[in-house]
Amino acid sequence: MLIIGIAGGTGSGKTTVVRKIMEQLPEGEVAILPQDSYYKDSKHLPLEERQKINFDHPNAIEWDLLVDHIERLKSGQSVQMPQYSYLTCTRSEETVEVMPRDVVIVEGILILGHPQLRSLMDLKVFVHADADDRLSRVIQRDIQERGRTVEKVLERYDDTVKPSHLQFIEPTKRYADLIVPQGGNNKIAINILTHFIERNLTSLN
Repeated sequence: MLIIGIAGGTGSGKTTVVRKIMEQLPEGEVAILPQDSYYKDSKHLPLEERQKINFDHPNAIEWDLLVDHIERLKSGQSVQMPQYSYLTCTRSEETVEVMPRDVVIVEGILILGHPQLRSLMDLKVFVHADADDRLSRVIQRDIQERGRTVEKVLERYDDTVKPSHLQFIEPTKRYADLIVPQGGNNKIAINILTHFIERNLTSLN
């Protein structure tokens, strides 16, 4: 099994990179574990408190569960991946079954900062984008997908997203084996990643 970690700041284009890799690979050979599915459940907090959660801080993630799931997949077991809603800031009662695959992609802003998780990865990738590009994507995404106003997005960016990026995310770039500038627009880097995966799939089979 090949385990690939794809990290980078909020709005850097990680999800686009993953999607474009998936489009070039045979269906059913890759499993995706998004870090976002492993945010801690906050049902016990009032909605007002939940909306103040800093999703860019390592303490927001249930790392033990994510590591356990990767180790289980490596040992050939399926796992029940949680589902998290940004609208309610809670986990759904339903889970998604993830089966062991030849390639597992772990994707998320903070994944390269966790030593135990990092040690499980065969390839570590950091997707880089300029701060203004990331901010414009975050504004668009949070309005469309998370029901936030422009004012709320900018307030959150200044209060938590930007400081957390500088403290917890940008420094993890030094752990990357490959840095992808321009995110999903970098066709050459995506092709390199895809060829790396294809070569390893061939050797696994």
